[in-house]
Amino acid sequence: MKPIRIFRHIDCEGPAFFQTILESKKIAFELIKIDENQAVDTNLENTSGLIFMGGSMSVNDPLTWISQEITLIQNAMQQNIPVMGICLGSQLIAKAMGAAIIPGPCMELGWDTVRCKSKTAWTKDLPDELTVFHWHGETFELPNRATRIFANDRYDNQGFVSGPHLALQFHLEMQQAGINEWLQRYPEDLQRRCDKDNDAKQIQQQTGQYIQALQNYASILFTHWLEGCSD
Repeated sequence: MKPIRIFRHIDCEGPAFFQTILESKKIAFELIKIDENQAVDTNLENTSGLIFMGGSMSVNDPLTWISQEITLIQNAMQQNIPVMGICLGSQLIAKAMGAAIIPGPCMELGWDTVRCKSKTAWTKDLPDELTVFHWHGETFELPNRATRIFANDRYDNQGFVSGPHLALQFHLEMQQAGINEWLQRYPEDLQRRCDKDNDAKQIQQQTGQYIQALQNYASILFTHWLEGCSD
Protein backbone atom coordinates (compact mmCIF):
# COMPACT_ATOMS: atom_id res chain seq x y z
CA MET A 1 0.00 0.00 0.00
CA LYS A 2 1.39 3.39 -0.99
CA PRO A 3 1.58 6.04 1.75
CA ILE A 4 -1.41 8.14 2.74
CA ARG A 5 -0.72 11.84 2.13
CA ILE A 6 -2.01 14.23 4.81
CA PHE A 7 -2.23 18.00 4.33
CA ARG A 8 -1.87 20.09 7.50
CA HIS A 9 -2.92 23.72 7.14
CA ILE A 10 -2.18 25.01 10.63
CA ASP A 11 0.27 23.68 13.19
CA CYS A 12 -2.31 22.71 15.83
CA GLU A 13 -4.61 20.83 13.42
CA GLY A 14 -2.64 17.75 12.50
CA PRO A 15 -3.84 14.17 12.01
CA ALA A 16 -3.98 13.54 15.79
CA PHE A 17 -5.97 10.33 16.43
CA PHE A 18 -5.86 9.44 12.71
CA GLN A 19 -2.08 9.20 13.07
CA THR A 20 -2.56 6.83 16.01
CA ILE A 21 -4.74 4.60 13.84
CA LEU A 22 -2.30 4.67 10.94
CA GLU A 23 0.61 3.76 13.20
CA SER A 24 -1.35 0.94 14.85
CA LYS A 25 -2.12 -0.51 11.41
CA LYS A 26 1.47 0.06 10.26
CA ILE A 27 0.28 2.15 7.32
CA ALA A 28 2.86 4.61 6.01
CA PHE A 29 1.90 8.27 5.68
CA GLU A 30 3.49 11.57 4.76
CA LEU A 31 2.58 14.91 6.31
CA ILE A 32 2.57 17.97 4.04
CA LYS A 33 2.94 21.02 6.30
CA ILE A 34 1.27 23.84 4.41
CA ASP A 35 1.67 25.99 7.55
CA GLU A 36 5.45 25.66 7.10
CA ASN A 37 5.25 26.62 3.42
CA GLN A 38 5.76 23.10 2.12
CA ALA A 39 4.60 22.78 -1.48
CA VAL A 40 1.40 21.00 -2.44
CA ASP A 41 2.55 17.62 -3.78
CA THR A 42 0.47 17.07 -6.91
CA ASN A 43 1.97 13.69 -7.85
CA LEU A 44 -0.73 11.06 -7.44
CA GLU A 45 1.36 8.08 -8.53
CA ASN A 46 2.96 7.63 -5.10
CA THR A 47 -0.07 7.80 -2.80
CA SER A 48 -3.05 5.60 -1.91
CA GLY A 49 -5.23 8.39 -0.54
CA LEU A 50 -5.35 12.06 0.41
CA ILE A 51 -6.47 13.60 3.71
CA PHE A 52 -7.09 17.33 4.13
CA MET A 53 -7.21 18.59 7.71
CA GLY A 54 -8.78 21.73 9.18
CA GLY A 55 -7.64 25.33 9.50
CA SER A 56 -8.78 28.78 10.57
CA MET A 57 -8.77 30.17 7.01
CA SER A 58 -11.71 30.07 4.59
CA VAL A 59 -11.81 27.95 1.45
CA ASN A 60 -12.97 31.16 -0.25
CA ASP A 61 -9.71 32.97 0.62
CA PRO A 62 -7.50 33.79 -2.42
CA LEU A 63 -4.59 31.62 -1.29
CA THR A 64 -2.49 29.83 -3.92
CA TRP A 65 -2.34 26.55 -2.01
CA ILE A 66 -6.15 26.45 -1.68
CA SER A 67 -6.63 26.50 -5.45
CA GLN A 68 -3.82 23.94 -5.81
CA GLU A 69 -5.45 21.58 -3.31
CA ILE A 70 -8.85 21.94 -4.99
CA THR A 71 -7.31 20.98 -8.33
CA LEU A 72 -5.51 18.06 -6.67
CA ILE A 73 -8.79 16.82 -5.16
CA GLN A 74 -10.46 17.00 -8.57
CA ASN A 75 -7.62 15.05 -10.17
CA ALA A 76 -7.67 12.43 -7.40
CA MET A 77 -11.41 11.94 -7.81
CA GLN A 78 -11.02 11.49 -11.56
CA GLN A 79 -8.49 8.74 -10.83
CA ASN A 80 -10.68 7.21 -8.09
CA ILE A 81 -8.05 7.85 -5.41
CA PRO A 82 -9.91 8.18 -2.07
CA VAL A 83 -10.05 11.67 -0.56
CA MET A 84 -11.01 12.57 3.00
CA GLY A 85 -11.58 16.03 4.49
CA ILE A 86 -12.11 17.33 8.01
CA CYS A 87 -13.74 20.75 8.62
CA LEU A 88 -11.81 23.01 6.21
CA GLY A 89 -10.87 19.82 4.38
CA SER A 90 -14.54 18.90 3.92
CA GLN A 91 -15.20 22.35 2.48
CA LEU A 92 -12.27 21.92 0.07
CA ILE A 93 -13.83 18.68 -1.17
CA ALA A 94 -17.26 20.28 -1.50
CA LYS A 95 -15.85 23.21 -3.48
CA ALA A 96 -13.84 20.85 -5.67
CA MET A 97 -17.15 19.13 -6.48
CA GLY A 98 -18.78 22.42 -7.44
CA ALA A 99 -20.65 23.27 -4.23
CA ALA A 100 -20.66 26.67 -2.53
CA ILE A 101 -19.01 27.38 0.83
CA ILE A 102 -21.16 29.75 2.88
CA PRO A 103 -21.28 31.27 6.38
CA GLY A 104 -23.09 29.21 9.00
CA PRO A 105 -25.73 30.62 11.35
CA CYS A 106 -23.18 30.93 14.19
CA MET A 107 -19.88 29.51 15.41
CA GLU A 108 -20.55 25.85 16.23
CA LEU A 109 -17.98 25.07 18.89
CA GLY A 110 -17.67 22.28 21.43
CA TRP A 111 -19.50 19.01 21.93
CA ASP A 112 -22.86 18.55 20.21
CA THR A 113 -24.81 15.85 18.47
CA VAL A 114 -25.17 14.97 14.80
CA ARG A 115 -27.71 12.55 13.37
CA CYS A 116 -27.08 9.82 10.85
CA LYS A 117 -29.15 10.74 7.81
CA SER A 118 -28.40 7.68 5.68
CA LYS A 119 -27.68 4.14 6.76
CA THR A 120 -24.93 3.18 4.36
CA ALA A 121 -21.88 0.95 4.51
CA TRP A 122 -20.16 3.96 6.07
CA THR A 123 -22.61 4.41 8.94
CA LYS A 124 -24.13 0.98 9.52
CA ASP A 125 -21.95 0.39 12.60
CA LEU A 126 -22.64 3.82 14.11
CA PRO A 127 -25.51 4.88 16.42
CA ASP A 128 -28.33 6.99 15.00
CA GLU A 129 -27.03 9.97 16.98
CA LEU A 130 -23.38 10.79 17.74
CA THR A 131 -21.89 13.37 20.09
CA VAL A 132 -18.89 14.85 18.27
CA PHE A 133 -16.54 17.84 18.51
CA HIS A 134 -17.20 20.98 16.46
CA TRP A 135 -15.19 24.10 15.70
CA HIS A 136 -16.43 25.90 12.59
CA GLY A 137 -18.29 28.98 11.39
CA GLU A 138 -18.70 28.14 7.69
CA THR A 139 -20.37 25.24 5.97
CA PHE A 140 -20.81 23.65 2.56
CA GLU A 141 -23.81 23.11 0.37
CA LEU A 142 -24.32 19.47 -0.54
CA PRO A 143 -22.52 18.72 -3.84
CA ASN A 144 -24.13 16.87 -6.70
CA ARG A 145 -23.34 13.13 -6.63
CA ALA A 146 -22.94 13.28 -2.84
CA THR A 147 -24.96 11.51 -0.15
CA ARG A 148 -25.55 13.40 3.09
CA ILE A 149 -24.72 11.13 6.03
CA PHE A 150 -24.74 13.57 8.99
CA ALA A 151 -26.76 16.64 9.96
CA ASN A 152 -27.99 18.53 12.99
CA ASP A 153 -30.45 21.34 13.71
CA ARG A 154 -27.90 24.15 13.20
CA TYR A 155 -26.12 22.81 10.13
CA ASP A 156 -27.95 20.70 7.56
CA ASN A 157 -24.70 19.42 6.10
CA GLN A 158 -22.34 17.86 8.64
CA GLY A 159 -20.94 15.13 6.43
CA PHE A 160 -21.25 13.45 3.05
CA VAL A 161 -19.83 10.62 1.01
CA SER A 162 -19.33 10.24 -2.71
CA GLY A 163 -17.95 6.90 -3.82
CA PRO A 164 -14.75 6.31 -1.77
CA HIS A 165 -14.59 9.95 -0.64
CA LEU A 166 -15.55 11.19 2.83
CA ALA A 167 -16.13 14.79 4.00
CA LEU A 168 -16.88 15.65 7.64
CA GLN A 169 -17.62 19.15 8.93
CA PHE A 170 -16.90 18.17 12.54
CA HIS A 171 -13.60 17.05 14.06
CA LEU A 172 -13.44 13.28 14.37
CA GLU A 173 -9.67 13.26 14.90
CA MET A 174 -9.54 15.03 18.25
CA GLN A 175 -7.54 14.06 21.31
CA GLN A 176 -7.86 15.70 24.71
CA ALA A 177 -4.58 17.61 24.49
CA GLY A 178 -5.62 19.15 21.17
CA ILE A 179 -8.94 20.35 22.54
CA ASN A 180 -7.21 21.96 25.52
CA GLU A 181 -4.77 23.69 23.15
CA TRP A 182 -7.53 25.11 20.96
CA LEU A 183 -9.43 26.44 23.97
CA GLN A 184 -6.29 28.27 25.13
CA ARG A 185 -5.25 29.41 21.66
CA TYR A 186 -8.59 30.71 20.34
CA PRO A 187 -10.48 32.31 23.26
CA GLU A 188 -12.07 34.82 20.88
CA ASP A 189 -13.93 31.99 19.12
CA LEU A 190 -15.69 31.19 22.39
CA GLN A 191 -17.32 34.62 22.24
CA ARG A 192 -18.82 33.81 18.83
CA ARG A 193 -20.15 30.34 19.65
CA CYS A 194 -23.78 29.29 19.18
CA ASP A 195 -24.20 28.11 22.76
CA LYS A 196 -23.14 30.98 25.02
CA ASP A 197 -23.49 28.79 28.12
CA ASN A 198 -20.98 26.24 26.84
CA ASP A 199 -17.76 27.77 28.23
CA ALA A 200 -14.20 26.41 28.14
CA LYS A 201 -14.49 24.71 31.52
CA GLN A 202 -17.65 22.89 30.52
CA ILE A 203 -16.12 21.82 27.19
CA GLN A 204 -13.13 20.37 29.05
CA GLN A 205 -15.43 18.47 31.40
CA GLN A 206 -17.46 17.13 28.47
CA THR A 207 -14.26 16.02 26.75
CA GLY A 208 -13.65 13.49 29.49
CA GLN A 209 -17.18 12.22 28.99
CA TYR A 210 -17.22 11.98 25.18
CA ILE A 211 -13.66 11.58 23.88
CA GLN A 212 -13.56 7.77 24.01
CA ALA A 213 -16.79 7.42 22.04
CA LEU A 214 -15.52 9.98 19.51
CA GLN A 215 -12.40 7.89 18.94
CA ASN A 216 -14.52 4.78 18.54
CA TYR A 217 -16.48 6.57 15.79
CA ALA A 218 -13.20 7.73 14.25
CA SER A 219 -11.91 4.15 14.16
CA ILE A 220 -15.05 2.95 12.37
CA LEU A 221 -15.21 5.68 9.73
CA PHE A 222 -11.48 6.06 9.16
CA THR A 223 -10.95 2.31 8.86
CA HIS A 224 -13.74 2.13 6.30
CA TRP A 225 -12.11 4.96 4.31
CA LEU A 226 -8.74 3.21 4.49
CA GLU A 227 -10.27 0.06 3.01
CA GLY A 228 -10.93 2.05 -0.16
CA CYS A 229 -7.29 3.12 -0.25
CA SER A 230 -6.08 -0.47 -0.40
CA ASP A 231 -8.32 -1.50 -3.32
